[in-house]
Amino acid sequence: MDYRRFQDTLIVRLDRGEEIVEQLQLLAKKEDLQLASVEALGAVNDFTAGVYHTAEKKYYSNQYEGAFEIVSLTGTITRMNGEIYQHLHISAGDDKGAVFGGHLNRAVVSATCEMVIRVIDGAVERRQDPEIGLNLLHFL
Repeated sequence: MDYRRFQDTLIVRLDRGEEIVEQLQLLAKKEDLQLASVEALGAVNDFTAGVYHTAEKKYYSNQYEGAFEIVSLTGTITRMNGEIYQHLHISAGDDKGAVFGGHLNRAVVSATCEMVIRVIDGAVERRQDPEIGLNLLHFL
């Protein structure tokens, strides 16, 4: 991973073999990010994405392997109990144009991943919502 900061924006390059969620966590710690938006594109060859079933309060994950282009990777960085909290979604297309996606659990870069992180002046916490079963935004 390599990156540069330009005022409130980080431009990031992830390299082949790097895992996106793990690298973003390291960067968020290094930069002490409190609140940010994330967007990215690139290519992955192994990713896991899930869908949350509200009635069951449970995630169902699917793993995909092969050649995929990231059509969209978007999300937020906030805090929960003082710790960095990532909420990322991914859509990735295969060589036939079929797109798969959902809540991003992990993704391994196959060529490169170009990421833009906009740092937002402020802080937003996450709190567990017992009715829904998710960690929702809580405005301070």
